[in-house]
Amino acid sequence: MEAASPAGPDAPQPASQGAEGESRSLLRRIKGKLFTWNILKTIALGQMLSLCICGTAITSQYLAEKYKVNTPMLQSFINYCLLFLVYTVMLAFQSGSDNLLIILKRKWWKYILLGLADVEANYLVVRAYQYTTLTSVQLLDCFGIPVLMALSWFILHARYRVIHFIAVSVCLLGVGTMVGADVLAGRQEDSGSDVLLGDVFVLLGSSLYAISNVCEEYVVKKLSRQEFLGMVGLFGTIISGIQLLIVEYKDIASIQWDWKIALLFVAFALCMFCLYSFMPLVIKATSATSVNLGILTADLYSLFFGLFLFGYKFSGLYILSFTVIMLGFILYCSTPTRTAEPPESTVPAATSIGIDNLGLKLEENFQETHSVAL
Repeated sequence: MEAASPAGPDAPQPASQGAEGESRSLLRRIKGKLFTWNILKTIALGQMLSLCICGTAITSQYLAEKYKVNTPMLQSFINYCLLFLVYTVMLAFQSGSDNLLIILKRKWWKYILLGLADVEANYLVVRAYQYTTLTSVQLLDCFGIPVLMALSWFILHARYRVIHFIAVSVCLLGVGTMVGADVLAGRQEDSGSDVLLGDVFVLLGSSLYAISNVCEEYVVKKLSRQEFLGMVGLFGTIISGIQLLIVEYKDIASIQWDWKIALLFVAFALCMFCLYSFMPLVIKATSATSVNLGILTADLYSLFFGLFLFGYKFSGLYILSFTVIMLGFILYCSTPTRTAEPPESTVPAATSIGIDNLGLKLEENFQETHSVAL
């Protein structure tokens, strides 16, 4: 009788302890899913790319505001020259199918189109700032993300889950918060000379970025990082060199060169070179879509530096925006996408022997019949 007595007054305690244990277990599972080593590494790599983009934005703004230098094609040309000197030269000394000449013989026209898309994407987005508002550029630049997901679906056969669409929506919500903070801070005052033309430039540029990034993911994962960077460096140098002679030769001739301007050009080129060199590594480890979500914070880093360098007004919405974007990025990386196998051909396999081999087949059958008869 005494053995049953402890179960009476203490009976509810195991149930409450079980509920607490389940909640702790659920929190541990969520923490283990969202904060794994791979996700933390992806976050760190993505923010490193964002800082590179931030460096290019700050140096470009310094050149434009303080020294009245607006030469986006010249700045890109220097970056492509660095890629050419490093990665294209590396391909020239490769042997076998990785050699520069072999690649050019087989796929030269494909890499011309890729280089054209990459060069024009950089040029159009930078040029759009002269025609439209900063708010429009920040909002419309996000158009590249759904384009990138659609291209990844059809070209790379990527298959997304519901959590990925929710994560992208959360990231875009964070961008909207950032734009709202810009509006409240008064950074949208300059309406530009032709808003519609600037908006079209942003949409075209973001779409070309998406095309370039999908091609980059395909080449990096199927072929090699050196091949992508070497081909982009080769054709990017040629295309941007021709284009800057056409559209920017007057602006280049009017530059009053000194060591400060030269230093800003060097800083821009180094940031851009690091961005191009490290992005294939991050894309190979994750995907082009996750990289583009991670670098949405680049504008926020530029804003934070602008508080000290350009006298921007601070808003608490910037911190909220950064938090929301990072939350969406973590959600996206928490569940990997799957790759669907490309559909097999519906044409039935050939069972006939063909006209060319008909005589040979008849001769073989005759020999087999003769040997059986013997």
